[in-house]
Amino acid sequence: MAAKETSPTPSQRDAISRSWTFFSNHTHVLVCLYDDEDMTLREVAERVGITERAVQKMVAELEVAGIVTRIKKGRRNSYTVDTKANLRHPIESHRTVGDLLELVLSGR
Repeated sequence: MAAKETSPTPSQRDAISRSWTFFSNHTHVLVCLYDDEDMTLREVAERVGITERAVQKMVAELEVAGIVTRIKKGRRNSYTVDTKANLRHPIESHRTVGDLLELVLSGR
């Protein structure tokens, strides 16, 4: 006997539609740092909706990749983004970080 297919209920569809976004948290962190280079990682975490520790890890990964540079300013850090860096996945590697940021931040 074949299993009966069931459609998700409206509440299930609503939960599913809120459980993912088109961009990764790495992208969200990158957008925050580009938009305000003096934003603290705690502020980034609050804005993205993730832990500060997760943001620290992502920033470290973006630094290793050469996309983000941390600049010490007294007791605080500032961040610059290399907008000329190519995106990493083969599907979008023909585009730059700057292209992505322009798409997300233009028209605000």
